[in-house]
Amino acid sequence: MKLLTFSHERQKSIGFLLERENIVIDLSEAYQQVFEGIPPEWFFNMKSLISGGKGAMKLLYEVVREVERNFQEFKAYRQQEITFYPPVENPEKIYLLAVNYRAHGEETGTKPPDEPYLFTKFNNALTGHNRPVIIPKGNHKVDHESELAVIIGKAGKYVEKTKAMDYVFGYTILNDISFRDRQLPPRGQFGHSWVHGKGMDTAAPMGPYIVTKVEIENTYLLKLQLRVNDEIRQEAYAEDMIHKIDEIVEYITQGITLTPGDIISTGTPPGVALSTGKYLKEGDVVDAEISGIGVLRNFIIKEDE
Repeated sequence: MKLLTFSHERQKSIGFLLERENIVIDLSEAYQQVFEGIPPEWFFNMKSLISGGKGAMKLLYEVVREVERNFQEFKAYRQQEITFYPPVENPEKIYLLAVNYRAHGEETGTKPPDEPYLFTKFNNALTGHNRPVIIPKGNHKVDHESELAVIIGKAGKYVEKTKAMDYVFGYTILNDISFRDRQLPPRGQFGHSWVHGKGMDTAAPMGPYIVTKVEIENTYLLKLQLRVNDEIRQEAYAEDMIHKIDEIVEYITQGITLTPGDIISTGTPPGVALSTGKYLKEGDVVDAEISGIGVLRNFIIKEDE
């Protein structure tokens, strides 16, 4: 199932994509029609839906089944007429991995770490599908990093590797936009400025959907591709990850509690502009695609001087 956060007629909602008809159904509206009652909080906010666990998902699937049987009776929205938001708008935590594809390390001259190397972004960086990525004033080396992102489904601390996948709700696409002007100049003993260089506004486009875990038969067979103005810049399979998802979840939860809606972006394959010199510029159209999930499209614009 493909879930999304969107707005229509000024109303922000969560919904699902009815793929055979390529239409979006508002979950709260569909619930009211199916059960003739007021929808629970779960059906108004993605984080609430995820936090609702099995009870929320049971209700969700009941609604979806009814819509699939009689979709003509439900109000639907075309994707062209809605505004997309990050599927999870207010995650408590956003973790990303550095150099988790060996070929990416080779292209940048960086030895991959023996353990997952984490950094963070904040909610200000999140933006949705079909939305602009803004180049801040004074930045010129704007890079793309297409990544498979994991959405956490339940709280966990000191999670064992063998049980780690039980904590995964689903997957989405995240483009780890990096402002190399800020990130890479060394700060003496303090090293590079990861938080500033990767945490600016709109530096984490995400979406368009969350695909629930049960829909992905083998995560590591997913193909990642990033295109700029239809030119392929990045391409790889998720199986090329050095540290796999179960290992990453186990590592993060040593002393840190993951909570529903948290995001873990699993690193980028080779082909970044830091290696090729093809930095993003105003007017570029960036498509980050992962098979089985969809295409995350963003437009590059400059901030007003």
